[in-house]
Amino acid sequence: MPSKIVVKNPVVDLDGDEMTRIIWQLIKDKLILPYLDLDIKYFDLSVQNRDATDDQVTVDAAEAIKKYNVGIKCATITPDEARVKEFNLKKMWKSPNGTIRNILNGTVFREPIVVKTIPKLVPGWTNPIIIGRHAHGDQYRATDFVTPGPGKFEVVFTPADGSEPKRMEVFNFENTGGVGMAMYNTDESIEGFGHACFRLALERKMPLYLSTKNTILKAYDGRFKDIFERIYETEYKAQFEAAGIWYEHRLIDDMVAQALKSNGNFVWATKNYDGDVQSDIIAQGYGSL
Repeated sequence: MPSKIVVKNPVVDLDGDEMTRIIWQLIKDKLILPYLDLDIKYFDLSVQNRDATDDQVTVDAAEAIKKYNVGIKCATITPDEARVKEFNLKKMWKSPNGTIRNILNGTVFREPIVVKTIPKLVPGWTNPIIIGRHAHGDQYRATDFVTPGPGKFEVVFTPADGSEPKRMEVFNFENTGGVGMAMYNTDESIEGFGHACFRLALERKMPLYLSTKNTILKAYDGRFKDIFERIYETEYKAQFEAAGIWYEHRLIDDMVAQALKSNGNFVWATKNYDGDVQSDIIAQGYGSL
């Protein structure tokens, strides 16, 4: 048997739950380890081990990916009430995918591979649609809760410079309780997301669209729109025009309709939750999962 191919840098291996553990081990045993000599940094992200380590293993795995640049992750369980009982967990741990993405503070790009022999559910998509998902913050790092009864839900911002805190009333639960949520994002992360999307669009010579609901979330989604517009005007507009491509902001509902009518061939920048949903829809449309 010929000698193995030596892989220069380590690879981070993030093991998962249930059948993915078995399938991934078979892939390694049959297709990888017999042919490659590589340093594997292994992390067990099974729900049992995440529970045993108070989810520290997820944080350690994400930090290892930052250090070594390449990580391979299996599917993992994000526990709900039933899973907490099934595995006798200490608590309902947050999504490991969300934790990893938040630490990496990157952009998830998903591009379909267009194959003529694979039937598409959206036959008009003759060219790929690349989804750029902002993998940071929003619902995936939100604090949500159930109110036990009537009361006032407020959010408070306390400036680091010691100036007067800003208190804002969200809702007054008068008769019964309900649910509440607070979420966030940062200018630094949004700017990094913007640069990644603009650069990919230039590399692929595709137009770029950002979708938000800034008509409703005027400050939150408006911040995404404003930062993208500033970056485009100051750093990328001339390059886009020279390449014969363009950048536009669109409302998310309008963008969904436009995508279905199109033949593809564009980069679609989305916020975290929108990207989670739309990437699966796009994949299905091209005949994938």
